[in-house]
Amino acid sequence: MEENENSQAINRLLTIMTELRAKCPWDKKQTIESLRCLTIEEVYELSDAIMDKNLKGISEELGDIMLHIVFYCQIAMEQNSFNFAEVVNHLCEKLIIRHPHVYATEQVNSAEDVKVNWEKIKLSSKEGRKTVLGGVPKSLPALVKAYRIQEKVHGVHFDWKESEDVLAKIREEIKEFETEKQANDHDKMEEEFGDILFSLINYGRHLHINPEDALEKTNRKFINRFNRMEQNILADGKHLPDMSVEEMEKYWQIAKKDEK
Repeated sequence: MEENENSQAINRLLTIMTELRAKCPWDKKQTIESLRCLTIEEVYELSDAIMDKNLKGISEELGDIMLHIVFYCQIAMEQNSFNFAEVVNHLCEKLIIRHPHVYATEQVNSAEDVKVNWEKIKLSSKEGRKTVLGGVPKSLPALVKAYRIQEKVHGVHFDWKESEDVLAKIREEIKEFETEKQANDHDKMEEEFGDILFSLINYGRHLHINPEDALEKTNRKFINRFNRMEQNILADGKHLPDMSVEEMEKYWQIAKKDEK
């Protein structure tokens, strides 16, 4: 698409948003706060489309997220706070500053170098947060938050050097959990269980495995397998709640084989 086509499309969207705020009762009623949960939902819908490898769905969901971006900007402009152009220009400046290997004389040898430099520049910028973990959103899901925490501290070289060291840490955490389990201290068990999960997430990161993606793939695999097992049970005229674990296991193994 030509540059002027992009500009025309953006201008059309901004014009429509202005009209909707002026003429539509629902759009008039919305605030930055009321849009928050809807925006989160749209991002999860995009995530679903990505996991499904649905390019048409990705395109549609990106459009919905774009709508939310211009919606926030329109509301802010009405409040004399900021506008769409300011948001985009601020982003452009930030991207230029954080890519000195493209726009200045910084030398990098890998994508990993780029990530490390990004965090260093972010931390040192005047408008940036002055703590390493200050930019981790509080409302992130715990698994995603743990991964981001670990990425952030890796950016300042607070990390295990070898993945085998992380694996040893997992074994250590499991032993500590078993000790608290034997003591029947539920609060301590919960704490140690969290440490196990945190270490597992860290191990995945060292192996370049995103734990959120890995777990979601397992969730989907389990759902598909369980649904197939349930269908086979119903086809045989049986009722799942009336079956023993041993009977269900046989159907589970059949469903598992059907995947191959």
